[in-house]
Amino acid sequence: MANIDDLIAPLVAFRHDIHAHPELGFCEHRTAARIAEQLHAIGLEVHEGLGGTGLVAVLRNGSSQRSIGLRADMDALPIDEKTGLAYASTVPGIFHGCGHDGHVAMLLGAAQQLARTRKFDGTVNFIFQPAEEGLGGAREMVKEGLFTRFPCERVYALHNWPDLPAGTIATRPGPIMGAADKFEIALHGRGGHAAIPQSTPDAILAAASLVQQLNTIIARRIPPTEAAVLSITQVHGGHTHNVLPADVTVSGTVRSFNPAVQDVIEEALRAMTAGVAQSHGVTATIIYDRYYPATINDADAANEALAAAATIGQAQLAPDPAFTSEDFSFMLQACPGAYIWLGQGRGERAVPLHNPGYDFNDDVMGLGIRLHVALAERHLAPTRA
Repeated sequence: MANIDDLIAPLVAFRHDIHAHPELGFCEHRTAARIAEQLHAIGLEVHEGLGGTGLVAVLRNGSSQRSIGLRADMDALPIDEKTGLAYASTVPGIFHGCGHDGHVAMLLGAAQQLARTRKFDGTVNFIFQPAEEGLGGAREMVKEGLFTRFPCERVYALHNWPDLPAGTIATRPGPIMGAADKFEIALHGRGGHAAIPQSTPDAILAAASLVQQLNTIIARRIPPTEAAVLSITQVHGGHTHNVLPADVTVSGTVRSFNPAVQDVIEEALRAMTAGVAQSHGVTATIIYDRYYPATINDADAANEALAAAATIGQAQLAPDPAFTSEDFSFMLQACPGAYIWLGQGRGERAVPLHNPGYDFNDDVMGLGIRLHVALAERHLAPTRA
């Protein structure tokens, strides 16, 4: 695809600047301002402040009423960076450990390329989304009228994927990322002297029993033909060796792809908690939050993405979904589309996402731009008389 290579160096520099100045979800003020500046410079219609710090740029060409949305997330993670890079984060405790700086740069490059080549007939909406990392920025953009104000027949998102080699593009029809639930169970006793346990309901013992029971849910309540994960990630209680604490909390996460499976897991968790509480003489309160639904690709959109990918790189059908979650799921609930993995792995030295040593692979910048452009040009191909 002609002329994209001359965009790469400035975009890499832009990406490094964003990387050095990371911002957490709903706080991406500098990031959004820098993106808006670049979009205005190429003459796009820019709408700011959607979903807090989100923005949408609109590019129209020709006379068709057809449309497509291309999305990139902008937020960083609350992690200390350990890369030692010259452009490492200048903000303690915050860095781009998931590559959203790269996603922003690739979508900006696609906007630049499509604005100058205009080999499409219709409207391209470039969606720069805040707060993907657990805060539901996509949900907020949808609530505030994203697809009402900027109608899209289909919407696509790319995410770099270190588990795939650089140059590879993968997606699949149906589920591609898991639903994410989180729970916190508080067990309440009375507290008392550890030397007189018969006088005090033991919240720690109740928590130990509950942890064991919860770990049977997937194996004994979910059919082996379904996929799900339940992990206990925190147990908190007590402050000294000779006191039985009054309160213990057990927290964790559940990942699944099928809403019916979600229902079974939540119902079993609540029933087991009630049973354990009764048998140990404690009371229990449960907070269960289904904060991200499963990311489910529209079959036609996924196949369109694979066809577009095959024209510019090594396209492959992803054999299995991932249990990690993604709030692009909210956009896919409102508009047909697909989520796509862009391989960025550097062989055995590939560093995983959310790792303090992670960095986006600038070598795949051009491929990501080409994929965005191919998606837009394929979906909005001019009709021939």
